[in-house]
Amino acid sequence: QVQLIESGGGLVQTGGSLRLSCAASGGTFTSHVMGWFRQGPGKEREFVAAISRSGGTTNYSDSVQGRFTISRDNAKNTVYLQLTSLKPEDTAVYYCAAAQGILIRSTRFQYDYWGQGTQVTISS
Repeated sequence: QVQLIESGGGLVQTGGSLRLSCAASGGTFTSHVMGWFRQGPGKEREFVAAISRSGGTTNYSDSVQGRFTISRDNAKNTVYLQLTSLKPEDTAVYYCAAAQGILIRSTRFQYDYWGQGTQVTISS
């Protein structure tokens, strides 16, 4: 059983930056593809980014491509999401997720474990 704990959310102005962290425990971190999802007010949970087990391959949604960067530190069992050039529409609860397997994936139902989420609010 993998436990995931997100941190780093907060309130920032449009154009600002944040770095989210997700600490994993209870499993073999390097056996899991990691992903970030978000859920805005009144919206479905949507894919943001994913990273392979080694960190060598990443995938992003079109809405964040070029602004967000996903990375992982396998020595620290932690995955990060660097958010830059933030917009009000990025306001959401951001969730970290883990999936056993090799291929990175962008569908929420393909992930096995989820964190509780961290709130990101962008003021205009």
